[in-house]
Amino acid sequence: MLSKKGDAAVDFNFDQLESAKRYKLLTGLVIPRPIAWTTTLSAGGVVNAAPFSFFNVLGDDPPIVMISIENRDAGPLKDTARNILETKEFVVNLVDEDTAEKMHACSLDYPPGASEADAVGLATAPSCSVKPPRLADSPVSLECRLHTHLDMGTRQLVIGTVHWLHVRDGVIEPDTLRVRMENYHPIGRLYANRYTRTREQFALEANAYVAARARLGKA
Repeated sequence: MLSKKGDAAVDFNFDQLESAKRYKLLTGLVIPRPIAWTTTLSAGGVVNAAPFSFFNVLGDDPPIVMISIENRDAGPLKDTARNILETKEFVVNLVDEDTAEKMHACSLDYPPGASEADAVGLATAPSCSVKPPRLADSPVSLECRLHTHLDMGTRQLVIGTVHWLHVRDGVIEPDTLRVRMENYHPIGRLYANRYTRTREQFALEANAYVAARARLGKA
């Protein structure tokens, strides 16, 4: 399960490690992760709003995102997974510093069928291409339709095609489509109840690339 190689590294054999320990290691080390604050609509019209950090954008042609939704320990699927599989639609709302507290409140354990949007007091706005509403205070919302579903046994993987994008006014430069980072402050998930800001950034020049090309004689 665990082996040490001197002082250089500690290795874990994931084939022999319990699921809970794999989860702890992966979520503690693969950081930061973007957060998909996902809104869905039940067959009865209840708006569900749940955050997932096993999430990312996977491509632009077609534009797709993927969310991994853990199953409940027992009983029916989580509302988000069930709603997506039934309606084939969902909205991914991204999270910034201003919406972080309400997003975290939505991560608590609500009973099946409950509306986190109602419980937390989230304002919603109509979507343009799907029935589930977007979160009005989110800086970015991606309207999606289900492309592929994979049942992994303990998790439901849903891949969605993005059909419409909403961006808060002032976040995008209309002419160049560049993001105005002074107006956009998304957060990332670390682990447990810990998150990180994105205000502190740095840029890398191509020095290492140029040096590598020179060593290959291709300068």
